[in-house]
Amino acid sequence: MMPLAPAAPTSLVDQAIEGMRALLATGEWTLGTRIPPEPQLAADLGVSRNTVREAVKALAHVGVLEVRRGDGTYVAATTEVQALMRRQAERVEIEHLLEVRHAIEVRAAALAAGRRTRADLAALDAIAARRLAALDAGDGAGFVDADVDFHVAVVAAAHNPLLSELYDGLVETLRASIDDPTKGYPAMLPEHDAVLEAIRRGDADGAAAAGAELLDHVTR
Repeated sequence: MMPLAPAAPTSLVDQAIEGMRALLATGEWTLGTRIPPEPQLAADLGVSRNTVREAVKALAHVGVLEVRRGDGTYVAATTEVQALMRRQAERVEIEHLLEVRHAIEVRAAALAAGRRTRADLAALDAIAARRLAALDAGDGAGFVDADVDFHVAVVAAAHNPLLSELYDGLVETLRASIDDPTKGYPAMLPEHDAVLEAIRRGDADGAAAAGAELLDHVTR
């Protein structure tokens, strides 16, 4: 057997990139937040400012970070996969987005019925209550936030990290597609509740059917 070649040493830029990825993965850097300035990052990561600059440039190139001149650098996506999904979602027709949502959400609802935890159900119940309260208060922005959070929480309850990562890339496009929550969405509250109750019962087929019905309503 031929001896394995020694692994190439990791560059300082690669090390800095991995350090930033770790901050994203642990949730210390969340979506939309501004990351620390170069001097602080250099000190935190133990590298030079030039190395930090190159690492930021690399992550900005793949869409994970967004550099805003005169304002700082912000988290645009938490992974490269999420960044790719977001870019693609912004370019497609709404019908294509709905087809992808159907593929992810219906399967996720079925998986969630078998894998949900008490914490998942508590989170879904809290979001459902928040959505209803926003509707009663006429809070359109709050309703949209709660509606998007509900779908994200259903996918999260499937406990499939890749599925969640793919779906997270669609979130902002999904949010933008709900332009007027007073038109149609309140009528779908029972369908959201049907998804939640099927997940609560552990009814995978029922959760998938309710999820499909909910998305079919969106296209009507």
